[in-house]
Amino acid sequence: MVLAYSGIDIHELADNSTFEETCYLLWFGRLPKAAELKDLHQRLAAERNLDPGIINLLRNAPKHVVPMDALRTAVSALSFYDPDDTKADHEANVRKAIRLTSQIAMIVAAYDRIRKGKDIVTPDRSLSHAANFSLLLNGEKPSKTAERALDIAINSSRRP
Repeated sequence: MVLAYSGIDIHELADNSTFEETCYLLWFGRLPKAAELKDLHQRLAAERNLDPGIINLLRNAPKHVVPMDALRTAVSALSFYDPDDTKADHEANVRKAIRLTSQIAMIVAAYDRIRKGKDIVTPDRSLSHAANFSLLLNGEKPSKTAERALDIAINSSRRP
């Protein structure tokens, strides 16, 4: 049995695609052209922000709260700040998907750092999604090798 997204073997995607390319494939049914990938990268980067209310929610979570519970609650709370909250057309849904993809990574990293007593790291809009996630978690820009390893890990995590 072959697991495929839009006819592309998941192993091929994990080995040869970035997280952004795989997202584009899932959202639009095909791999992006160079200009489309650049646009998606810019759109994801532009959404790398969390309302202070989300950060406060994470900071005020009881210490026993496990990360998945904090993530679930914070993602639900994102709806309070969603400029497309009453819209359900295709374009609004794509904007929501892009926003959520960027913000979920930020929530995961922020909560991890909060739990460890570390400062939250400011996102870098020039980095790829994988590199930015690594920066937010570890506080330093990853090497190209580490960035690629994270891209592969993220794409591979979608396997059953």
